[in-house]
Amino acid sequence: ADNLSDALKKLKITSTDSTADSLDGCLDCLLQALAQNNMETSEKIQKSGVLQVFASLLTPQSSCTAKVANIIAEVARNEFMRNPCVDAGLIPPLVQLLNCKDQEVLLQTGRALGNICYDSHEGRNAVDHAGGAHIVVDHLRSLCSKTDPASEKLLTVFCGMLMNYSNENDTLQSQLINMGVIPTLVKLLGIHCQNAALTEMCLVAFGNLAELESSKEQFAYTNIAEELVKLFKKQIEHDKKEMIFEVLAPLAENDVIKLQLVEAGLVECLLEIVQKTVDSDKEDDIAELKTASDLMVLLLLGDESMQKLFEGGKGSVFQRVLSWIPSNSHQLQLAGALAIANFARNDGNCIHMVDNGIVQKLMDLLDRHVEDGNVTVQHAALSALRNLAIPVVNKAKMLSAGVAEAVLKFLRSEMPPVQFKLLGTLRMLIDAQAEAAEQLGKNVKLVERLVEWCEAKDHAGVMGESNRLLSALIRHSKSKDVIRTIVQSGGIKHLVTMATSEHVIMQNEALVALALIAALELVTAEKDLENAQLVQILHRLLSDDRSAPEIKYNSMVLICALIGSEPLQKEVQSMAFLEVISKLRSHENKTVAQQASLTEQRLAVES
Repeated sequence: ADNLSDALKKLKITSTDSTADSLDGCLDCLLQALAQNNMETSEKIQKSGVLQVFASLLTPQSSCTAKVANIIAEVARNEFMRNPCVDAGLIPPLVQLLNCKDQEVLLQTGRALGNICYDSHEGRNAVDHAGGAHIVVDHLRSLCSKTDPASEKLLTVFCGMLMNYSNENDTLQSQLINMGVIPTLVKLLGIHCQNAALTEMCLVAFGNLAELESSKEQFAYTNIAEELVKLFKKQIEHDKKEMIFEVLAPLAENDVIKLQLVEAGLVECLLEIVQKTVDSDKEDDIAELKTASDLMVLLLLGDESMQKLFEGGKGSVFQRVLSWIPSNSHQLQLAGALAIANFARNDGNCIHMVDNGIVQKLMDLLDRHVEDGNVTVQHAALSALRNLAIPVVNKAKMLSAGVAEAVLKFLRSEMPPVQFKLLGTLRMLIDAQAEAAEQLGKNVKLVERLVEWCEAKDHAGVMGESNRLLSALIRHSKSKDVIRTIVQSGGIKHLVTMATSEHVIMQNEALVALALIAALELVTAEKDLENAQLVQILHRLLSDDRSAPEIKYNSMVLICALIGSEPLQKEVQSMAFLEVISKLRSHENKTVAQQASLTEQRLAVES
């Protein structure tokens, strides 16, 4: 301790006119003390005021510059020392030293700047201000191809420095991307893949940058996919694989990179991991299984990468993913169902899958999750069924396979995501399927649940889908029994409210359903239509210039049907509809103008 105090005093006195030898001894003493107790020594250095002295010692000419930079690197390992280093004016001279040729000086300077930047807003700002990042990126470029140990050490330190400089800071990350650091880092990874420390630094730097959208475009122009897959294949340790996964996941959000990863053979690696870990209960294996199967699903989100792996339904990858669905692992069941939902993104794939028995596999999976089931698996399996039900030719096949009955088992679910997918699946299934729509529309339990969900104000998606399914049951069945069931369950008011939706498609669906109600069961529905103020709403839709032409057209068709009811006709007469409708005779849309003339005649006759 006495030696340290002496050294600090001596440094303050002699720094201005000392010989290199006397300084050297003092600096060695400081480094020794830091090695024994970094924190305590750093506190003493700060109190002594020596930090300010260091600024004048950081010159390229001085023989002890590397030692001074080393001391700064050591003290800056303590969080409480980073701001004092900035305040002592150490950043500008350190950045200047990045221009010198001496490797040891460069190494210690890189360490010092990297440590000062670690989690320090002030440190990063000061380095940014002094232009440090630019010089370091240039160094990476010029050293990139050198594989001697000293150069590799320097590259590792510079990568680390840039990582600390830009970590979790979008502005500084963008700055590095604009400087073109990404192609350089990818090249580094390729050349130095044997060097574990440097590889690790590159991976952390990628993970850092890959979250930014602008970086993905740059990564797509490099051979990053190939390099990462090559590196991944060599890894045995869980932690190393995990590091690569952390880079792959954000990169795989980009469709171009998805395809590159598929072409580089990532899928085969992922399938192998799944095979190795599926029966294990070790924590690392469970984590790897999840990451690998999640990443697999992500790769299938790209249209091109998905189609490449589908290979007309004959692809080995598609077949392997199918085998996940009956698995005992919830994670694999989930990934399998999500993968099928992703494969089911065009009619050709959907038709092929339904013809090859996928529906039964999904229904069996749902069956395993009816009682106290896994919500994410339910949601994924329903998503897949919904997508498969989109092509017209699949609907009847799926209905006769019993999909509607399988889906109805989840009517009791209290989970909005499951409710939402259940509704969407049923709506897709009954599209233009009159018999199925009638059967479901007469199912009192279903209709009552729909009416209940039409009031789910906290869940706009569930509310919207319930309304749409109610309307679809009427539109596709055109059945009096269905209308009576919906009237008795209190569904009319919801269809009237749906006519005021902000979505034209929903408004339209509601108006068509209401017109069918008025045409087929006006007497039964009369009271409910009156209480829901349908006539006033139609007046508003017809008067509003912003209403779409089809809304105006269907509103007039509905008015013509409503005047078959005495109380509703009285309401129509009391609201000066003729005035509004006569204006629509000159509407730019011919169909609207024609319907306005017809409606005007009807109203004139009735009055």
